[in-house]
Amino acid sequence: MSPFPPPEVTDASMPSRHDRCLTGFYVVISCLLILGFLGGWFWTLIPKWPFDAEEARRRQTATAKRLGLPIEKTVDLGKGVMLELVLIPPGQFDMGSPPTEAGRQGDEILHRARITKAFYMARYEITEGVWNRVMDRPLNPLSGSKFPQNITWVESRAFVDKLNKASKEQGCFRLPTEAEWEWACRAGSNGRFCFGDNDNMLGEYAWYSANSGGMARPVGTRKPNAWGLYDMHGNKWEWCSDWCSASYYTKSPKDDPQGPSKPVEGSLRVLRGGYYDALPAGCRSACRYYGDPAYTSYSYCGFRVVLEVGSVPAVAAGKGVAGSEAPKKAEPSKGVRVRRGRPAGTASGGDSLLVSGPMGLAPSGLTYL
Repeated sequence: MSPFPPPEVTDASMPSRHDRCLTGFYVVISCLLILGFLGGWFWTLIPKWPFDAEEARRRQTATAKRLGLPIEKTVDLGKGVMLELVLIPPGQFDMGSPPTEAGRQGDEILHRARITKAFYMARYEITEGVWNRVMDRPLNPLSGSKFPQNITWVESRAFVDKLNKASKEQGCFRLPTEAEWEWACRAGSNGRFCFGDNDNMLGEYAWYSANSGGMARPVGTRKPNAWGLYDMHGNKWEWCSDWCSASYYTKSPKDDPQGPSKPVEGSLRVLRGGYYDALPAGCRSACRYYGDPAYTSYSYCGFRVVLEVGSVPAVAAGKGVAGSEAPKKAEPSKGVRVRRGRPAGTASGGDSLLVSGPMGLAPSGLTYL
């Protein structure tokens, strides 16, 4: 038994009911703040898709700061000719289109793709001025220097090879992959276009059948997307490095898909973006089009280049980029039908050689060759 008497408990020594309530309140608030902080931190780890124009620019700025690179880059080609580039951050997105999208075709299977490395992309389609400067050809004064160059896939590869040999840039110029092109075009949008779904707004961003007058227009005269790229919809179809394969989306890797490693459905290459005489469905972000890489009578094919960030030096003389050699002669494989005519869904005639894709779908004035 303790020799000391127990302490006397008085009302004054006990916490009041008010104090106990305040303590509980502070504990609850502290827990909520901690949970909110942890939740916010965890939310930053979850890739956001889609995202708006403000978020697109934030990612662009953050990537530039992290890599110590400018968002906008200009390559001086000499004689006053410049090649303007825009930094595209890495990220993941839903490539293709949902079954409910208006104008959708069967080769646009929706799937998740991830671009793991930042890259620069040409702000504009390659113009006649840039083409003639790199290829050391005189500029046609009747056409001007700001019109997109009409080009075959094989010629675009020759341009890239020569640009790499002449350039002092740290990195390698090449054609974009189909996945890089769509990621750059969307700039965070999961709609039919980089700005949403409204066909009535397309004329603000694209030269197409409703406003072009049936001809290509000078680059950069419509609105850019959120990353500062012009004419990603309309004006000229743009060549990508990928071989044609309507079924590739069912088996493509999630990270940095490169397209089939060899010809699958004829010796065709991918085109993207629509052109000056396409209907809105043919200008969608997900729309895929295929063409003969060596055929010289296309009147609506152009391209733009990408510059790898932190890549290898320029390719050796005589070698291509993106790991595959240009075919000497493109011949459709068995089951691929070749016909002459104009792209389905276009507003005027054409002299193109059109190759229908597998599954018997029409050439892509609406979607693809």
